[in-house]
Amino acid sequence: MQISPTIELTQQLISRESVTPEDAGCQQLMASRLEKLGFNIESMFYVDTLNMWARKGTEAPVFCFAGHTDVVPTGDVKNWSTPPFEPVIKDGHIFGRGAADMKGSLAAMVVATENFVKAHPDHKGSIAFLITSDEEGPFINGTMKVIETLEARNEKIDMCIVGEPSSTNYCGDIVKNGRRGSLTGDLTVKGVQGHVAYPHLAENPIHKVSQSIFQLTQTQWDLGNDFFPPTSFQISNINSGTGAGNVIPGDVEIMFNFRYSTEVTAEQLVHQVETLFNDNELNYELKWTYNGLPFLTDEGTLVDAVNIAVEEVTGKKPQLLTTGGTSDGRFIAPTGAQVVELGPCNATIHKVDESVAIADLDQLTEMYFKVLENALLP
Repeated sequence: MQISPTIELTQQLISRESVTPEDAGCQQLMASRLEKLGFNIESMFYVDTLNMWARKGTEAPVFCFAGHTDVVPTGDVKNWSTPPFEPVIKDGHIFGRGAADMKGSLAAMVVATENFVKAHPDHKGSIAFLITSDEEGPFINGTMKVIETLEARNEKIDMCIVGEPSSTNYCGDIVKNGRRGSLTGDLTVKGVQGHVAYPHLAENPIHKVSQSIFQLTQTQWDLGNDFFPPTSFQISNINSGTGAGNVIPGDVEIMFNFRYSTEVTAEQLVHQVETLFNDNELNYELKWTYNGLPFLTDEGTLVDAVNIAVEEVTGKKPQLLTTGGTSDGRFIAPTGAQVVELGPCNATIHKVDESVAIADLDQLTEMYFKVLENALLP
């Protein structure tokens, strides 16, 4: 079976065991090909994370491909049909950890860029790659740090495609043109530990916080808008008690998360929650983690370029959505860049026997090529 350059590069990337935050040579593999095209390669290492900023050209606009080489752990490899870091082609799919999330996209980006530069050596503007090995981990020393470095030297990205697996039923059916914000609260409510038979000598923190939790679950934070659903509040973890059935706990720890729209700010959510806790006279400690701001890329140069490219390849216009989790686009968009996510189907990401259709990756390569043409040709 003859395989395309995209599939060949995908195989090479999958074979590198880059469990977060390890890169395992993936970036060097990409860099060696980009250097031949005239890209200047910068390796940026922060604490435990290897990042790559590669750029060809010095003029605006700067079109950037962004993505990550790290993958989530495989779990018990005995549950896999084939070894997770030994790519296997079967039934029109390529199997292996990272096939869909997102080594296939990285391969499509590189090959599309090779084809574009060969076809259009005198294109306007610049092409860049922002690649990290810290997207699946704590996301502290990856894209966020690279953006801080670029901002400090006033090097701006104008348009960016993040190669996250955005598609659902076929490659290109959905393009993410924004993401909700994410705000996490780590709450500890303090009480007084005691014997369940003597509740008057204790204070049960679970009972104390129950009313507040109910109120939070019933609150309508906003109505959303044309691009974003209403803000949601969800409790993700509750821990309390000694494990014994006859002890009133001394405290309860609750973790909760907001996924919020552009109709409300993180500061407004913080104020509303803390006001509620104070009004209910809780004895509490609360730590907030700001995971990412909401962003939206409305119609414009990049969205138009992507819409046209997808329709040319698939015959159908993509649907623009902001649903799902977060991506590293949340660190790039606040700089003023237009950001969208376009990648293969996400049905098997993070799962055992992760795979991606070979035809999808070849189509994705063509889409990326046409986006470059639409964005960087006069």
